Amino acid sequence: MDHVNLRTATFPAANRDQDSFIDLDRLTSALMRHLRLIGLCVAVAVLLGGTYLVFTPPTYTALTQMLIDENLSRYGEQEDNSQSAQQTDNRLSSAVEILKSKALALRVVDDLKLQDNQLFLDPPQSPIGLLKGSVKSLVSLVKPADAPVSETDARNGRREKAAAILQESLDVNRVGRSSVIAIAVQSPDPLLSARLAKSYAAAYLSEQLSANFDATERASNWLQERLNDLNQRSQEAALAVEQYKIKHGLISPRGELLSSQQLSDLTSQLIVAQADTATASARYNQYKAILDQGPQAAVNNALVSSTETDNSVIKDLRRRYQAAQERERAVVEQFGADHPQAKLLEGQKNDLAQQIFRELQQMTSGFRNDYEVASSREKSLRDSIDHVAGNNSQANVSLVELRELEQKANSLKATYQTYLDRFEQATQQQSFPIAKARVISEAGVPTAPSSPKKTLTMALSVVLGLFIGSGIATVLELKERAFRLGHDVRARLGMRFLGYLPLVRSAAAEAAAARGKKKKGTGEPDAADPGYDAAGDAKRFARRLTRVAAEHPRSAFAETLRNAKLACDVALPSRECRVIAVVSALSGEGKSTVAANLAILLGALNKRTLLLDADPTQGGSSIVLGTDATHGLMDVLRGEVPWTSAITVDTKAKLAVMPFFARGETQPHASELLASPEMGRLMETVSSRFDYIVVDLAPLVPTIDAKAFAPFVDAYVFVAEWGATPVKLVQGLMEAEPALAAKTVGVILNKTDMDLLPRYSDPGAAERFRNRSLAYHTDEPVTL
Repeated sequence: MDHVNLRTATFPAANRDQDSFIDLDRLTSALMRHLRLIGLCVAVAVLLGGTYLVFTPPTYTALTQMLIDENLSRYGEQEDNSQSAQQTDNRLSSAVEILKSKALALRVVDDLKLQDNQLFLDPPQSPIGLLKGSVKSLVSLVKPADAPVSETDARNGRREKAAAILQESLDVNRVGRSSVIAIAVQSPDPLLSARLAKSYAAAYLSEQLSANFDATERASNWLQERLNDLNQRSQEAALAVEQYKIKHGLISPRGELLSSQQLSDLTSQLIVAQADTATASARYNQYKAILDQGPQAAVNNALVSSTETDNSVIKDLRRRYQAAQERERAVVEQFGADHPQAKLLEGQKNDLAQQIFRELQQMTSGFRNDYEVASSREKSLRDSIDHVAGNNSQANVSLVELRELEQKANSLKATYQTYLDRFEQATQQQSFPIAKARVISEAGVPTAPSSPKKTLTMALSVVLGLFIGSGIATVLELKERAFRLGHDVRARLGMRFLGYLPLVRSAAAEAAAARGKKKKGTGEPDAADPGYDAAGDAKRFARRLTRVAAEHPRSAFAETLRNAKLACDVALPSRECRVIAVVSALSGEGKSTVAANLAILLGALNKRTLLLDADPTQGGSSIVLGTDATHGLMDVLRGEVPWTSAITVDTKAKLAVMPFFARGETQPHASELLASPEMGRLMETVSSRFDYIVVDLAPLVPTIDAKAFAPFVDAYVFVAEWGATPVKLVQGLMEAEPALAAKTVGVILNKTDMDLLPRYSDPGAAERFRNRSLAYHTDEPVTL
């Protein structure tokens, strides 16, 4: 027989129609499919949340706020308290940790006597707490009994327990980036919560004052000890300096070496003496030179002596000399040089010159004495300097040790003064009664419990239910591996989708199941019910199911089969006889029912139709139809009977049926006979007598019969069970058998739950509009 390739497209390995990362339509569809499951999870979560709220004892939270402020002590401290942002953060973090410390918790326990408060030590337990307590009790039974403890140890144990409970119920946080610290305390009693919060704030303030006092007291005691030691050492160092000065003759009022001071003084005096000697020598030599020139020259140079001294005698003589000289000049000009008056005046001038000369001699003698005295003094100073300089070199060596002693003394004195200032400051701060914190928000008595939070708990219950329901729905969706929509056929297989065959249930089985529920309260039918014959009802239901297309021609069931016929006609337009094979991947998917209904539908259309049962199992289409044949296909292929003897005609369905073999027979090598030449000759013979040959082949996975019969098939109709047949399985079959895939005209999804089908379809898909097609499918069977 000639065969036509019905499919030219290659088999797609994956879904290629996803244009976006998240398909919102499919997500919405999945949500709607599992809406009941999600709703059930939410209801259970809300119920559990309500149970938790009912059985959980309430707790109350009191809140107080403190401001950590360094400026509170600015009036009692002299130093600058400005701090960097990092230092402020560290200080506030330290304050938070102090508030959380066990020492402060024990202080609050002692202040409020919480070790004797039974409500605080053993508050009402929540269900979870009761469960934990039960587990601890069981564990304690296994452990060996503890030794008896004294009353003091028991009280200390209760005290430690109260402190641990208090630390667990305490919440200390910094408010934003401010210097405010919020202290929140929980307890079963609102009044106790307020007292705890107030006591914590008071304990912190008291702790700060106590800590400051203790620190300053310890610092004062330590500083006092250091001051006594430094004072003694400073005095000893100062005394050592003075003793060293006395021992080495280094005492000086100005704090210098005595020899250095003497050398400095002598040097200064020598400079003055040298200047005096030079002055006296110059003056003496000047006057001596005047005297060496004679009286007349002395008169002419008397002006020098008048400037150098204050001798009034010389001044008077010089004035008289000048007066005589003027009169002489006048007489000479008037009377001549020989005039007696001129002679007299000349004699007076000589006499005055002699007097001036004698005065100059006396002064020169005095200047000589001054020069000799100055020279002698200069020589004496030089000798003294030479003597003192020799002593000073030895004193410099001692000066090095003296400087070291003085530095040690000065260092001890400075250290002593520093410690003295710090001691005075610590003494002042020791009595300064201001902490660097204050309460800015007093804790009030809470009016409503802080835990459990009803609104939040119920909201979280809803969210948790949604999360769990969504998680379960996601797992179910991820586990979904079967065909649900025609879109899956087209997208995952690249094949034509022929339609859905609705699921038809057995009315007898449902009635029996209902009776079983009434009797046993279960969904299983009562096998002891005499009105229920499971085997007989199943057989009758199967036979009626093969005639659904004929008995309900205006149903979706029949419409799908008509679509399959049309697909075969379009695919094989030039074939006079069309061999249509109905196959499935696994058994139990309803291919025999589909083959029988398709054959009956063709017979109802007055088409000469042969239903060839090539399924060797006991569930083949001929068996389902209930034909009573004495011979079958295997008898014909073995040549035992002619093919006409193996055919049974169903006059009501206008259908010829050839079973696979007579009842009670088995054929272990059926595939060899189906691929034999005898099978080819039989197909040629029957093709000339019938318009359609519908072949019910065995499933593809368990047997190779369908592959063996492939050369005689014109078109395959593949049947997959809705929600059961794995997509990967069918993909693997089609990839492994490209010849079979090429002849497959389409896929039918059988046993479709039409009520659940819209839940799997996307918004706008054809499956969503099933209700609008009911006017055309008026006799849709639901039960048979």
